[in-house]
Amino acid sequence: MLKKILSATAVSLAIASSALAAPADDAKAHFNAIATGDVSAIMQQYGAQPVLEWVGGPLDGTYVGADKVREAWGKFTKGNPNLKVSADKVEESANPKGATVTANVVFQGQSAIKVRYVLTYRDGKIVDEIWQIDPKLAAAAY
Repeated sequence: MLKKILSATAVSLAIASSALAAPADDAKAHFNAIATGDVSAIMQQYGAQPVLEWVGGPLDGTYVGADKVREAWGKFTKGNPNLKVSADKVEESANPKGATVTANVVFQGQSAIKVRYVLTYRDGKIVDEIWQIDPKLAAAAY
């Protein structure tokens, strides 16, 4: 009986642990979808009314709603095909109401696009995203 209780507790802890780790994993999948230019995969990660704050660069601005966010990613992916991506200092903060993931991300194509990232998740979906161009960003080596 004690083995069953311990086993059930271990399974419950593993499930809870994987649920808490999900936003950081989702963020990495988001970065990879951006790098590969898969706008459909990018958009699947957003909630109903996402907000994308793009700070710096040619797409600087605030994009509100799925249509505007999709349009921004369409422009970015068209102008930056086949990128490699690396993420460093990926940190997650979570509570029952949602999660925030921050990271230093470099998208490498003809030149390096260094981005300080902040993603806010609610109900497992991105509701707010900050894409901060940061030319001096310290990021992981390739």
